[in-house]
Amino acid sequence: MDGTEQRVRDAMVSNLHTLDAAATAQEAGEALMRPEVRAALVTGGGELVGVITRKTLVREVVARGLDPRTTTVGEIAEPPNATIECDTPLAEAFAFLEEHDYERVPVVDGGRLVGILSRSTVRRRLAEDSPPPEE
Repeated sequence: MDGTEQRVRDAMVSNLHTLDAAATAQEAGEALMRPEVRAALVTGGGELVGVITRKTLVREVVARGLDPRTTTVGEIAEPPNATIECDTPLAEAFAFLEEHDYERVPVVDGGRLVGILSRSTVRRRLAEDSPPPEE
């Protein structure tokens, strides 16, 4: 590194699986059927609206008897537990993730969704920047 402190934007993943708030619960279910997709971030006008998981679909659509073809994800999305700003120092972000035991958190830039940050990625990035142990 050049001595500048790494920020969240340096370690976040910006290739996200998002759904527009107007998408249907059925579309969310189709996206969540893929094993690598554990949650979909719901956006409206670029702003983070909430999160949809398989559990959300079961609780909010199936258990309530709603029609997944007409129920929108904007109606049932859960607010995110937390978000983090993209210019937050990486060490501070890692402490936040550890303190709250979050595996990942949406990254925002003034309210606009720009990425997602995972604890494992931050841990790896911080380890790469640590000086080697003295012998």
